[in-house]
Amino acid sequence: MTDSRFVRAHTRLSPVPLVPEILLYQAEEAIALWERTETSSSGQQPPPFWGFAWAGGQALARYVLDNPSLVSGRRVLDLAAGSGLVAIAAAKAGAAAVTAVDIDPLSLAAVAANAAANAVTVTGVERDVLDTAPDADVVLAGDVFYSREMATRMMTYFERAAGAGAMVLVGDPGRAYLPRTGLRKLASYEVPVVATLEDAAIKHTAVWEIPVK
Repeated sequence: MTDSRFVRAHTRLSPVPLVPEILLYQAEEAIALWERTETSSSGQQPPPFWGFAWAGGQALARYVLDNPSLVSGRRVLDLAAGSGLVAIAAAKAGAAAVTAVDIDPLSLAAVAANAAANAVTVTGVERDVLDTAPDADVVLAGDVFYSREMATRMMTYFERAAGAGAMVLVGDPGRAYLPRTGLRKLASYEVPVVATLEDAAIKHTAVWEIPVK
């Protein structure tokens, strides 16, 4: 089964709770998708982050759609894109070009399917770019502070991007490794989430800016 067929076979196209103007292929049974992803490949497969509308991504997508001038006419990078929710929001808000980056090939298949469902253009890139020079006017990322190593690498990239002149915005519901300094809060939301994946059905979620140091 191709990656695109796998995505469509195990999800259903439905509105995102906080961003109902965007449709995503989302898993109806979270644990079942996790298990199917693990058994579908003989190699090590990343968790199916692409099958869900995570709190940080929902908040960031909402913020971008409500403040389109942030991305309008600009080159946008959605880092660790997952489903592509944030990338799609940027495209709908008038970004000149949107790139969605992830290391999971199934994520890129989901991004392509979701972009098509929302009639927008998003370029998918399957690569770890965290050690490269940022090449975007705006860098967006949702729910990336879930491990110490990832948080450290992400913040290094964000600070490098901000130092090069990019606007850097991050959506996060208070993950364990969210930095306690170096961020400026822009907005907060009460975000409906998949209760079987989170510790609650609603997550208080903020949008943060990484300012230039």
